[in-house]
Amino acid sequence: MSELRQDLVSGDWIILAPERAARPNVKEKKHIRRPTPKSKCPFEDLEKSGNWPPIDAYPNRNNWRIVLIPNKYPALKHVAGCASLRIYGPHRLKTGAGDHELVVMRDHKTNFPFLKPLEAVKIFQMLQKRFKTLSRDSCNVYTSIFYNWGTLAGASLYHPHFQVLTLPIIPPDVEHSLRGSARYFKKYHRCVHCAMLKFDFEEKRRIIEENRHAVALAPYVSRSPYEVRIFPKRHLSRFEKMPAAELKGVVSVLQSSLRRIKKYLNDPDFNFFIHTAPLKDHHYNYYHWHIEIIPHISNLGGFELSTGVEIDVVDPADAARILRGRKVY
Repeated sequence: MSELRQDLVSGDWIILAPERAARPNVKEKKHIRRPTPKSKCPFEDLEKSGNWPPIDAYPNRNNWRIVLIPNKYPALKHVAGCASLRIYGPHRLKTGAGDHELVVMRDHKTNFPFLKPLEAVKIFQMLQKRFKTLSRDSCNVYTSIFYNWGTLAGASLYHPHFQVLTLPIIPPDVEHSLRGSARYFKKYHRCVHCAMLKFDFEEKRRIIEENRHAVALAPYVSRSPYEVRIFPKRHLSRFEKMPAAELKGVVSVLQSSLRRIKKYLNDPDFNFFIHTAPLKDHHYNYYHWHIEIIPHISNLGGFELSTGVEIDVVDPADAARILRGRKVY
C-alpha cells in the first residue's frame, strides 16, 4: 500500500508508491551518451580555448591532471563589492555577483568514479582548499559543488568536470535543511542526520556500503528512485574541515556507489552534489555535511511540479538491495 513519508529534516512530504506502477525497468533501455570529439572540446587545450591561466592545478600547471579554472560562461560574475539589494515594485532583487568555476580532469573520457583513487581524493582536496579561500571573501555566503554526468543531468560538455558556484545567498533547499536541522537540535539536543544514521545502522535495510569513515545509503524518505546519500560517520558540519583520512573514506564510498549505479542501473545519467554549512560559520555545528547522488531514472510529472510532493515508486530498501547487487523479489 502507498504511504506518505515526511522528511525529518525539511518537513516536506513524499509519496512512496511502489505498487502504483511497475518498478522502473533500468535494464530495458540504455541512454546513449556520445563523447564530444576531442578536437571540439574546450578542455583539451586550455590556452587555445582561453581558459588559461588556472586558479589552481595538480600536480602543477605544466603537467596538470586536475585544474581549477574560471567558467567562461558564468551564472554569476566576480565583481568589486558585494551583491546589492534593490526593490522593483513588489520584488526584491540582487545583482548577480559571485564566483563560478570549474574543476576539470585531464582525461577526456574517464568519468569520476573510474579515476584513480589518488586523483579523486586530490580533486576533493582542491575543492576544500578553494572553499577556504572563498570563505575569506566577506561577500560570499554559500558555495555549491556539483557534478553533472550526461545530457539528462544537464551536462552541456562530455568532458568530465565539477562546477563550483558561489552565491551571495543561502539557496532555498539548503535553507530548508539548515532550518530543519536546527529545529530538531533545539528539540532533541542532537544532530538529526546522526539520529537517522543511527536508525539506518540498526535496521541495516537501506545501507548500501560503508567503510571506517563513511556510509552510503538509500534514504528512508527518497525523493526519486535510487537516490543515494553519502555521510561521513563522524559528525562534522563543514566539508572543508574534513581531515584527509576521513575525506579519503568519503571519496572511496562515493566512487564505489557511482560504479554500482552504472553496473546495476544500466549506466544512467546522474548528478551528485555536496550539501554543507554556509561559508560563514554562524553556529551551524548542528548540521552534518553529506553528498547526494540522483540517478536520472524517471521524470517529474504534473503532480510533482504542481504540488512539490514527489512520488517515488521504488522502496528505498529495495533500491539498496539492488545497488548491493542482490535480487529483489
